[in-house]
Amino acid sequence: MLKGFKDFIMRGNVVDLAVAVVVATAFTAIVTAFTDNLINPLIASFGGANADGLGFYIIAGNKDTFMDFGAVITAAINFVIVAAIVYFLIVVPMNKVKAAQAARAGADEAEEEETVAIDTQLLTEIRDLLKTRNV
Repeated sequence: MLKGFKDFIMRGNVVDLAVAVVVATAFTAIVTAFTDNLINPLIASFGGANADGLGFYIIAGNKDTFMDFGAVITAAINFVIVAAIVYFLIVVPMNKVKAAQAARAGADEAEEEETVAIDTQLLTEIRDLLKTRNV
């Protein structure tokens, strides 16, 4: 049972996943700082001078009833930024690496088939020559 667990942990994709989680967590802090300090003030400026942001109060004067559309827009912007970074810095390069590996594997298979074909052809010629000598 422990050997199976060790094999599972030592597989490359588990280690890669752990590294990706750590990097994504660190990157999320950067994106959050960007949106909280640069994007949120821009969105809040559209709410007017006397507003807390882009939204409204359901019950005037009760801060718990504030519908904050700016926070939703900020979350959407955070998601788009993180998704774009993950796609362009992780997914695209990995797809290129996989395509290169597949092309290399295809070339290796073609070489192997060619080698086998030549070997078979030579062996067939040797067999035929031996048959003609024995006759």
